[in-house]
Amino acid sequence: MPSHLSPARAAPRVLGLYAGAPRPLGGGRPSAIVKEALHGPALLGLNGLAGDQQADRRLHGGPLKALHLFPAAHYALLAARFPAIGELLVPGSIGENVALDGLDENSVCLGDVYRLGAALVEVTQPRSPCAKIDRRYGEDGIARWLQQAGRCGWYCRVLDAGEVASGDALTLIERAPDAVSLASFHTLLAEPRPPLPLLERLAGFEPLGPDWLKKLRGRLAWLARHT
Repeated sequence: MPSHLSPARAAPRVLGLYAGAPRPLGGGRPSAIVKEALHGPALLGLNGLAGDQQADRRLHGGPLKALHLFPAAHYALLAARFPAIGELLVPGSIGENVALDGLDENSVCLGDVYRLGAALVEVTQPRSPCAKIDRRYGEDGIARWLQQAGRCGWYCRVLDAGEVASGDALTLIERAPDAVSLASFHTLLAEPRPPLPLLERLAGFEPLGPDWLKKLRGRLAWLARHT
C-alpha cells in the first residue's frame, strides 16, 4: 500500500444486542441494567427492543431513550482503570442495548440519523450514568469515572421501526452542518463560560429531553444575568 494511503476504516457495526427485565440488584431496588444477549433478529420499535424493560420509567426508557448504544472499546478503558473487576467488563454488561464497534463520542453528534438494520434511529442525548452501574459490578467509582471521562454512550429515538441484528451496519444518513459531537457537548458542560450562541442552540434541541433542557436553560439564564 502506498505510504500516503491509510487502511480503510471498518464500517461501524453492531457487535451485540441486549435486553432485560427488572430484577433485584445488589440488595437495592429492582433494575433492568442486567441484560441478556439476543440471538437472531429483534424488532426495534418506538419504545425500544422487543423484550426490553425498565424498572423506573421516570428516569429510563421512553421514546427519547428507546435505545442505549455503548462503544465496546470503552470496556478496555474501564478494565485499565478498574483492573480488579476486569473480567466482568465485557460487552453487554453495563446495561446497553447495543454494543458497537467503529463509533464513539468523538465521531457521533447530537441529531445524527443512522440506518440500523431495517430501522432508522436518531441520536438524542448522552447517557447519565448512575449508582446502579457501581452496584452492577460491585465496585465504587465507575459511574463517576464514566461521567468525568465522557464515555457514557448515548441514547437514540426510533424514527422508523424495523428488525435489527448483530452484525448490522450503522450507516450515517443525516447530519446537520452545525452538529455538535457528544464529546464537544461533554466539554461544553465543563466550561465555566461556554459560548452563549452554542448554549442557546443546544437549549433548543428538544430531543435532549426535559432534564437536559432544564439544566441547559437554567445555565443559560444564569450566564445571561452575569455577563
